Amino acid sequence: MSEVRVNNLSNENNTGGPTISGITTYSGRHFFVPPQGDTASRPSDCEPGSLRFNTDTAHLEYFRGNTIGWVEIEAELTSPLGGGTGSNIGLGHRAIFHGSTSPYSLQFVTISTFGNAEDFGDLNQNLYWNAGSASSTRGLINGGYNNADTIQFVTIASTGDAADFGNLSAGRHQLGALSSQTRSIAVGGASSDVMDYVTIAHTGNAVDFGNLSGACLYPFMASSTTRGIIAGGGTPSVKNVIEFITIATTGDVTDFGDLPNPRFEMGSNSTSATRAVFGGGKTPTTVNTIEFITMATTGNAIDFGDLTRTTYQVASGVASSPTRGLALGGYPSPSQTIDAFEIATTGNAVDFGDAVRSSGSGMALSSGHGGL
Repeated sequence: MSEVRVNNLSNENNTGGPTISGITTYSGRHFFVPPQGDTASRPSDCEPGSLRFNTDTAHLEYFRGNTIGWVEIEAELTSPLGGGTGSNIGLGHRAIFHGSTSPYSLQFVTISTFGNAEDFGDLNQNLYWNAGSASSTRGLINGGYNNADTIQFVTIASTGDAADFGNLSAGRHQLGALSSQTRSIAVGGASSDVMDYVTIAHTGNAVDFGNLSGACLYPFMASSTTRGIIAGGGTPSVKNVIEFITIATTGDVTDFGDLPNPRFEMGSNSTSATRAVFGGGKTPTTVNTIEFITMATTGNAIDFGDLTRTTYQVASGVASSPTRGLALGGYPSPSQTIDAFEIATTGNAVDFGDAVRSSGSGMALSSGHGGL
């Protein structure tokens, strides 16, 4: 083994570093500074495995090739998840959801491990047609039928019943929700263009964020660490527009692009740090198609693959880890099916397992979605 001790390495023209081949071990005891820049300045067509620091997201990311692009490096969870058995123990990200069978009690799965759901606990108020949002530790259940203004919360890593968090600024159902690590934003709902937000770590009532371009029920929702995405929805006419907000500020939506077809009564919503994936829903015909967008840019959604079934009103919210998305239950008949797909690639969904009870018209949330 050879050892090189130098203060600086550069190429012949002093325009960059040289290529070091073979197995190279870095044994410095302090730190090294990787290349850095914002999301817009990401290089393209570089060597897979290239490393950089994203100043927008404050995370390291690496290049997985031209068809996938830059992917955030996921920190390993160091604390085990509580309350699970079988496939739902150990480390990983958890998805919590409820569905269409009263009482609308909560269920959960560990996203990294294929298997069936288990009981989590009961809602504080027995509501459906609500929407889920979450930080990495706390999940929120927003609104519900009939125009409830309730916000409930759970601690994701343990099991137990939901507790009261506060109230939305306006009661509504069939709404959407998105979140970062700090903020949860409730969006639209039946006959509503309202957006309001709370700080997830602190209980309390929601305050005004801004407005959608029009009333919107059952939209697709997604988030990166900086942006929130609202796609499709009914007004009650069906929309194909994709809009976005900047989560850390307040204000009205800005145009992003379009879905291939007008779509509402959302199917699956899943996000990594870079991609949002939408599946199922009504056009108004029920579909099984999946599309995706790259959240840091603007533009139209493009084809991803297909779900294992045609479905709508899948549990509302974002149910994903940084790498895997789930589609939990849904209609036209109440379903216990859970689909899974890998967000960084394209392709068809596969069977993940089954819910404890049929799931649809309810909500979903997770501890590892792309907004965290």
